[in-house]
Amino acid sequence: LIVNRRAYAAIVLVIVLLVYSIAPAKLDRHRLDPQAYVRIVQPNLPEEAKPTADYAEANFQALARLSGKPNPSHPRLILWPEGAIRFPVEDGYPRYVYDLMGSAQTARIRMASLLGDHDAILTGTQGMYFDKRTENMTAATNSIAVIGPDAQLHGRYDKAHLVPYGEYLPMRPVLEAIGLSRLVPGDVDFIPGPGPRTMAIPGFGKVGMLICYEVIFSGHVIDPGNRPDFIFNPSNDAWFGTLGPPAHLAQARLRAIEEGLSIVRATPTGISAIIDPDGTIRQSIPMGRAGAIEGPVMRGAPTLFSHLGNSMALIVSAILLICAIAIRRLAR
Repeated sequence: LIVNRRAYAAIVLVIVLLVYSIAPAKLDRHRLDPQAYVRIVQPNLPEEAKPTADYAEANFQALARLSGKPNPSHPRLILWPEGAIRFPVEDGYPRYVYDLMGSAQTARIRMASLLGDHDAILTGTQGMYFDKRTENMTAATNSIAVIGPDAQLHGRYDKAHLVPYGEYLPMRPVLEAIGLSRLVPGDVDFIPGPGPRTMAIPGFGKVGMLICYEVIFSGHVIDPGNRPDFIFNPSNDAWFGTLGPPAHLAQARLRAIEEGLSIVRATPTGISAIIDPDGTIRQSIPMGRAGAIEGPVMRGAPTLFSHLGNSMALIVSAILLICAIAIRRLAR
C-alpha cells in the first residue's frame, strides 16, 4: 500500500511538472527597454481600391497621419502593415520603375521625415528582380523594410512561406501551357526568402520577422540560432472577410505562448494588436477602424516548447502514456 501511494505521488508529481512546463510563460513585468515603444498603425483603407498612384498617395498620407509626432522622451518603433507602401524603397532598379512609381530616395526621405533621431519604421513592402538584359521584371518578394531617420534602408526580410495560387503559381510552365496561368494575378511569381530571421534594430533589441500567415507555422516562427526579443507580424487580413482576422489573431496568440515572446501585429484593416508572451492581448485596434496603438513590449522567457519544438507533442504523449499504463497496473 505504501509503495502504491508513493507510485501515485510520483505520477502526480510528473503530471504537475508537465503541466507547469507547458503553461504560458511568466511575464517579467520589466519592459524590454523602459524608453522604447512600438507604435502600430492601422490605416483602414479598403483593399478593393485600385492600386493607382492616387490610392498609393492616400494610403501613405493615412499612414503618416497615424504615425504621430516624434517624442523626445522615448524612441518609437513605428510598425506599418503588410504591403503598406506601393512604391519602391530600394535603389538599383531600372529607371522606368521609378518613372512609374516615384524615386526610392524620395520615398525614404518622406518616411524619415516622420521619425525622431532614435526612431525607426518597419513597413511591409515589395522587392523586385529584373533581367539585366531586357530589364523585364522576373520575380518579386513580399518583404519588410527597415527605414531609419537617416532615410536609408537598413535591412529587408523576405517572406519564406508563400501562398500558392495567391503569391505564386505552382508548376507555372505546365499550367501556362494549358491556359491556367490566370489562376494567379499577373505573370510574375513571388519568390521565397530563406526563412525566419532576427534583425537587430538599434534601440529596440532583436526583432523576429514573420509576414502574414507565416505566424501559423508552430515551431517554425523564429531563428533558433538567434532568438529575438519579440516578433513583428505585419499582415493583410482584408482578404479573409470577417472570420479570418480573429482566427489569425488567435494563431498569433498561440505562437506567443509557445515561444514565450511578445508578438506585435500591424494590419491595414484589423485586427492589429500587441500580444504579451502569455497570450494576453494588451492593446488592439478592431476590424474596420483606423487608428494607432502605442506601448512598451513586455519581456518573456524561453519556454520548454521553444527548446523542444513540435517534438514536445511526442514527448508529452509518451509521458502521459507511461503514466496511464503505470496507473492501470497499480490499480490491479
